[in-house]
Amino acid sequence: MRPIVLAVLVSIALPAAAMAAAPVHTHAHHHASGAVPAYVTAAMHDPARQADASNDARRKMAAVMTFAEVKPGEKVLELVPGSGYWTRVFSAIVGPTGHVYTVWPSEMAKFSTKSLDNWRKLSATPHYANVSVLEQPAAMLSVPAKVDLVFTSQNYHDYHDPFMGPVDMMKFDKEVFDALKPGGLFVVIDHVAPAGSGISDTNTLHRIDPAVVKQEVESAGFVFDGSSKALHNPADPLTVKVFDKSIRGHTDQFIYRFRKPAQ
Repeated sequence: MRPIVLAVLVSIALPAAAMAAAPVHTHAHHHASGAVPAYVTAAMHDPARQADASNDARRKMAAVMTFAEVKPGEKVLELVPGSGYWTRVFSAIVGPTGHVYTVWPSEMAKFSTKSLDNWRKLSATPHYANVSVLEQPAAMLSVPAKVDLVFTSQNYHDYHDPFMGPVDMMKFDKEVFDALKPGGLFVVIDHVAPAGSGISDTNTLHRIDPAVVKQEVESAGFVFDGSSKALHNPADPLTVKVFDKSIRGHTDQFIYRFRKPAQ
């Protein structure tokens, strides 16, 4: 149990920098993102996120936000926000007419009370009036209103692990599907495990085979809508724990986008 607790603590409480840094390794079509929208650039320059800015080049903030297609006025559901690296930009992009719901699974929160306390404080500040915290069991995802985008960075693999239930992923991905408006997007970023490894590395190396994610999410009714290689790192051996100092912050990560059919 101890290693799991430590890993979860580390993955949640440590700087988002370490958490979300990464690459994509995919054989799917590489979806080329267009120019970075002005509202993404403006959001990245929000003075309130000055401490985050030094990680933007490594974590490919501009490319990820452009690929996620998030726009002003939209509603976003972010699963396991960590230290809020992505959330702060989502908040600035969607603006006062949009909203960012952040989900803290209760199974994870108990390992990271400090992070959760920080999160409650952040969502209570006027600058982040459009951010709210949803504390709920991992296996019972719900959101107060239909959203345009569901986003998760480096946490999809956690839902497969014993400390989270593990969660019935077919049911979970269907809950994500139901949380979205028709035409809405589900964007998943995670650490790459070797092809064919399935979910065998989720609890040990904190990695997942991209093919498993694609199969699971598509089984809920989503249509695969593209991938980005923005966080791809061919130098990652894929066989070491993501917290190993040799690769930490530079793991190979895949970025997949799935669309809920417009009906």
